[in-house]
Amino acid sequence: MTTTGSTIADAATMGPRYAQRLLADIPPERFARLAVPGGVLIQSNHPAFILGHLSLYPAKVLQLLGQDASDVLPPAEFERLFSRDATCVDDPDGSIYPPQSAIVERFNTGYARAIEAIRGAPDEQLYAPNPVDTPMRQVCPTLGGLLAFYLTGHVMVHLGQLSAWRRMEGLPPA
Repeated sequence: MTTTGSTIADAATMGPRYAQRLLADIPPERFARLAVPGGVLIQSNHPAFILGHLSLYPAKVLQLLGQDASDVLPPAEFERLFSRDATCVDDPDGSIYPPQSAIVERFNTGYARAIEAIRGAPDEQLYAPNPVDTPMRQVCPTLGGLLAFYLTGHVMVHLGQLSAWRRMEGLPPA
């Protein structure tokens, strides 16, 4: 039986799959570096920041669904480095951001759990009013709408940044 949750989950699987293609050939030493096309430093989010920022959202999804998020709760360091209020900075010596493997693992694990959770969410829960008191409530008045955005649109917006970063770095399209 198709439910709203399963429909959202199906669409949500596209982001993590796309992320794997985008990440496949990024060298660890460039993962937390700002792009420098033609020798000009571009203040744009780098892969560490993008994936780190996205990795904050699976716990929010689980919590909003009333599920235990302890296995995907980001450490305080992630909140400090990757929140929507944080600034992406160049990390030439690898001393600011966690290693590529740690960030990618947190992203992968978190989205797998969040997608599984929304797949099983009952329609009644997803049709309930959006409980998050932000301007997003005007755009996404239901919990399902908010979670659909967190798991699809939000992910793809930031993966678009990663795609642009790749091109500035001289990498081919993914």
